Amino acid sequence: MAGLAAHAQTPSAPLKIIVPYPAGGPVDASAHIVAEGAKAALGNVAVENKPGAGGNVGADLVAKAPAGGNLLVMGAVATHAVNPWLYKNFPYDPIKDFKPIALVARTPNVLVMSAEQAKSLNIGSTTDLVQYLKKHPDQLKYGSGGNGSIGHIAAEMFKSLTNTRMAHVPFQGSPPALKALQAQEVSLVFDNLASSLPLIKAGKLKALGVTSLGRDDDLPDVRSINDEVQGFNVVTWFGLFAPVALPDADARRYAMAFSAGMKSPASTERFKKMGLDPEDLTLESFGQFVRSEHSKYGFLIKAAKIKMD
Repeated sequence: MAGLAAHAQTPSAPLKIIVPYPAGGPVDASAHIVAEGAKAALGNVAVENKPGAGGNVGADLVAKAPAGGNLLVMGAVATHAVNPWLYKNFPYDPIKDFKPIALVARTPNVLVMSAEQAKSLNIGSTTDLVQYLKKHPDQLKYGSGGNGSIGHIAAEMFKSLTNTRMAHVPFQGSPPALKALQAQEVSLVFDNLASSLPLIKAGKLKALGVTSLGRDDDLPDVRSINDEVQGFNVVTWFGLFAPVALPDADARRYAMAFSAGMKSPASTERFKKMGLDPEDLTLESFGQFVRSEHSKYGFLIKAAKIKMD
């Protein structure tokens, strides 16, 4: 009977990965890479963008998918660790409503300014920025990929730890925030390293610091913000989740297929061009990681007294 039940719930339609963010960012690009990499084992895997409410709209769609559905979500630190602590009447339980399948990537964020503005204000490091903000409170604005995004959280933590002030300008995703930064409509963005790296290397953006505890291999000359602002540690991650009702046998099959696909030479090369290394956490190990991150951000957000705009 158990075998028949599992078989009955195996999706007859092709799998679809819901990306809860706009097209064009690293989460979206990674979803297409893993979908292509798993094609040999799982058949065609579609990718569909369902942005809104900092990722909550797309994640909730999958959380409430029927047991026999065919949906996965490319969840992230925002949808499963940060947003539940920020939104009132949160629509889903990030732990109980999902079955973690595979962690796809982890990457630090990077604090960036337009290279032109950084030069004109003589800001070349996190220390320079803090000194400027203390002398000129509320003069600079920071952009983010939206209310509740990891860039929003990182900036509010930075403000709290440095006792500085600047206004928040939310955008619908990372690409428009970076566009506004280059146009100097905002002065700062805490962005995913994968999306900012090409602009940094092209000399259009100035990297002031990375948000991980140590330096990143792609920016060896850029210090960790934690070196100058003790206690600052924010790393972006994203991975695949299924509705909790997905049978364990299907979860194992998906985990094996996506993990193998991420490690293929073609996928590895595509990730490398984005400054990412595919991860190797699946199922129980990924679930433990998500629970740890959820607990960690709950503590940090409460300690920093972060509130939604």
